[in-house]
Amino acid sequence: MRLKAHLVLTTKYRKKVFTEAMLNRLHEIAESLLAQWECKLIEINGEEDHVHILFQYHPAMELSKFVNNFKSVSSRRLRQEFSEQINKFYWKEVFWNSSYFIASCGGVTISTLRTYIENHKQS
Repeated sequence: MRLKAHLVLTTKYRKKVFTEAMLNRLHEIAESLLAQWECKLIEINGEEDHVHILFQYHPAMELSKFVNNFKSVSSRRLRQEFSEQINKFYWKEVFWNSSYFIASCGGVTISTLRTYIENHKQS
C-alpha cells in the first residue's frame, strides 16, 4: 500500500533564488532521493522562492526524517552546483527555511493535485 504526500518547501527568508536550471536540477535530486527511500516522485514544480513536491511513500516511512534528509542533501548539492546564483542571496551555508508543509493526499485525486502543482506558477 502506498500513501501520497504533498510537500512544500520555501527558501530561507523567502528569497527568490530559484532559476529554471535550479528547479530542473532539483527535480533530478528529488527523483534520486525518493528512489533511495523507496518512494516515487509524482510531480514537482516551483517558483523562485518555493517548491511543491507530490510523491508516493510507504506508511512505515518517517516523513520528518525524509524531509530533513531531502533538505540537507538538496541544499548541499544546489549550493555546490549553483554557488554563484545562491551566493547572491545567502552568505552563510543556508538554503531552505527551517519550516515546511506536508500533508497526506487521501481526499483529493492525484490528477487534481498534479494539475494544481503543474499550474502553480503564476503568470
